[in-house]
Amino acid sequence: MRYEGIIYRPPSEANSLLIQATVGCPHNRCAFCAMYRDKAFRIRPVAEIKEDILQSRRYYGDEIETVFFPDGNTIIMRTEQLEEIFRYTREVFPAVKRITVYGSARFINMKTADELQRLKAAGLSRIHSGMESGDDVTLTRIAKGADAAAIVEAGKKVRDAGIELSEYVLIGVGGRERSAEHALASAVVLNRIVPEFIRLRTYIPMPGTPLYDQWRSGMFGLLSPHEALRETRSFIAALAAPGSMLYSDHPSNYAYINGRIPEDKPLMLATIDRLLTLPEHSFRPPETGSL
Repeated sequence: MRYEGIIYRPPSEANSLLIQATVGCPHNRCAFCAMYRDKAFRIRPVAEIKEDILQSRRYYGDEIETVFFPDGNTIIMRTEQLEEIFRYTREVFPAVKRITVYGSARFINMKTADELQRLKAAGLSRIHSGMESGDDVTLTRIAKGADAAAIVEAGKKVRDAGIELSEYVLIGVGGRERSAEHALASAVVLNRIVPEFIRLRTYIPMPGTPLYDQWRSGMFGLLSPHEALRETRSFIAALAAPGSMLYSDHPSNYAYINGRIPEDKPLMLATIDRLLTLPEHSFRPPETGSL
């Protein structure tokens, strides 16, 4: 297999075969993200991708069950290209149960409903989508490239196509100024989409990004551990997306809370309330952590 640069994947794809389909991110302007700053975006030739899939079979055998295609926003590839690599993956790995990609709202919305249904038929099982926030002010400030309405549109299109959707919310990305609005608006957006999965990340300033510079200059108010926990609590309290599974499956988070909405909300909120009784020095410093 051939990889260019650092390859990122969600924690839930830890056991997946990683086949790089795109290099970098076609947006690459999110103010908080440093993942693809050193890469010029390009789409790898389908023939190369298929060569890597076949080589993976020679190395691992044909019992691969999950495959993830990085880099950022692989969903931007032409639909016929994605269909070809998904079908080839299923041919080479007959035991495959899940095929996944990254796709943010801006690029999902470039696909028609029919195209998404075609991708589902070809084997696409799940899209990991970083909405980050449902607050339009915050989304503009972090240069996400989509507003709340576009995020809802994309989420519903994915769900209607029968593709699983894993939405990511970035706790603290609204700063102190927009914390309440960010928490509530994010819940409102997810209540409209009702994705299968909601995954929490907590914002940590990354050098080389605009938001890091704003934090260092005092323009951005980084949440303390207790402030981040309170924002998380407000967000969960406002969630009403029946059947969605919420996970805080990332080391950036201050609270490891997992559960189904709505039945597990009381336990999750009680866990946060207990954590809020601990002194803040019990938690990692807000500006440092493992990503």
